[in-house]
Amino acid sequence: MNVVAKLTNVTRSPGDPKVLKAGPSVVGASEKLARRLGWFSIALGVAELVGGERIARALGMSGKEDLIRAYGAREISSGILSLSVDKQAGLWSRVAGDGLDIATLLTAYRHDNPKRDNVGLALAMFAGITLLDIIGAKGVTARHSRGGTRPRDYGDRSGFPRGTAAARDFARSQRSQDAGAA
Repeated sequence: MNVVAKLTNVTRSPGDPKVLKAGPSVVGASEKLARRLGWFSIALGVAELVGGERIARALGMSGKEDLIRAYGAREISSGILSLSVDKQAGLWSRVAGDGLDIATLLTAYRHDNPKRDNVGLALAMFAGITLLDIIGAKGVTARHSRGGTRPRDYGDRSGFPRGTAAARDFARSQRSQDAGAA
């Protein structure tokens, strides 16, 4: 018996069946990436909230501390959403947020900025993170999509087992029986 099966059996009641072998995880690679990106997003958001001044100073973006903190709050909310049941929305919000981050960094990538090299490094880092976010978002979307099939149309259904005409006839017969009994 492998270690995972032994540890799993420890938490079971005596009447529960034993786990003989732990198989492959049902969590796909895109789900694992979504979880990791979610935690990364929360950590980055906390860093932006706590160290907004330091980040602004390191990038030569003095005066943008509040914007960096706002981006931190956005990162935290995207991270929490990426860890939730609705991973798709969280990951796609991360992709949109990456676009905002890159656009903001591009405003600081000026020749007169003495921290221009730091901004270039940050842009390269965000390009890589954006690529991971897009891969994760596409993977989770593909895994949870309906495979291109159209949603089923239940517009022709009434909810009555024999249809609406039979339900009306039954109701009329009940009314006439009730009227005859009175």
